[in-house]
Amino acid sequence: MKIVVAPDKFKGTVSAIGMAEGVAGALTEIGHTAIAVPLADGGEGFLQVLGGPNRNTIVHGPLGDTVSASWRLHHNVAVIEMAQAAGLSLVGGAEFNDPMEASTRGVGELLVAAAEAGARRIIVGVGGSATTDGGLGALKAMHPTGRFRGIDIEIACDVQTTFVEAAPVFAPQKGASAAQVKLLQRRLERLAQVYLHDTGVEVADVPGSGAAGGLAGGLLTIGAQLRSGFELVAEELELDQVCADADLVITGEGFLDEESFNGKVVGGVATLCAELNVPCLAIVGEVFEPLPEQAKQITTLSLMEKFGEDRSFNDPVGCAAELAVNYVRNL
Repeated sequence: MKIVVAPDKFKGTVSAIGMAEGVAGALTEIGHTAIAVPLADGGEGFLQVLGGPNRNTIVHGPLGDTVSASWRLHHNVAVIEMAQAAGLSLVGGAEFNDPMEASTRGVGELLVAAAEAGARRIIVGVGGSATTDGGLGALKAMHPTGRFRGIDIEIACDVQTTFVEAAPVFAPQKGASAAQVKLLQRRLERLAQVYLHDTGVEVADVPGSGAAGGLAGGLLTIGAQLRSGFELVAEELELDQVCADADLVITGEGFLDEESFNGKVVGGVATLCAELNVPCLAIVGEVFEPLPEQAKQITTLSLMEKFGEDRSFNDPVGCAAELAVNYVRNL
């Protein structure tokens, strides 16, 4: 059989590339044609699945320290993962973050570097941020923004959260207290008014504008386009063509829940497979009910249910490969 292995990362345990290659390798060993197509939806791993970095630029991190941020430039197309410059992981997690001061300045510096290097299209993945600054730090670093005229900027979003809602929805995950969330929300409300006054662009109610603490909305004011991260990655990797004649597509992620079918990888792959009339198997770390009706389109296997917590976390690739091989043998 021709089997396409197209998972997202299993967060905290294995990258999308590691999972895809491990499962595809196991299926190849038992005589099938298995193609590894690791995926992302705009968050962690976005840069890797789109070819990996070939450039490094020293920029300001979220709390002002300098960091070496990796990015990619190929054929005048730049790929930037905002977490490389303003990610929560750069400050050691929510416990060590300063949610009121965390800035997207370094992301703007990466965009400037890409423009100066000749990029005519810049793709920005916006997951994993430490920031709730509405993109103001990035825009200040990009000033004058006229230099970006004629450059297509596409924001790969993995959420539909609007600009002001970025504070209550995401800031607590970035270390903000209840009082700080209220302050951040008021700051975003005011910033949306400033953006409208200065640029004529209304960002407050645009779905996805709250991605990366409002960075997506800030970049909207200079003409950026907000896109589904999964759809953008799938388009770049020509996933529909790869899957069109497949006998089976295997996808997966660490935790399957309702949000998995709202712009995330598993839901996107499930929809594509339904359109192509190709069977879809999701191998996931753990399942959290309730799941939407769409989940019935696919077969789901859980590492936790089959192997228990210890083995699932310590050997996710081995566990997933075993499940995949057994499933295929029983077809």
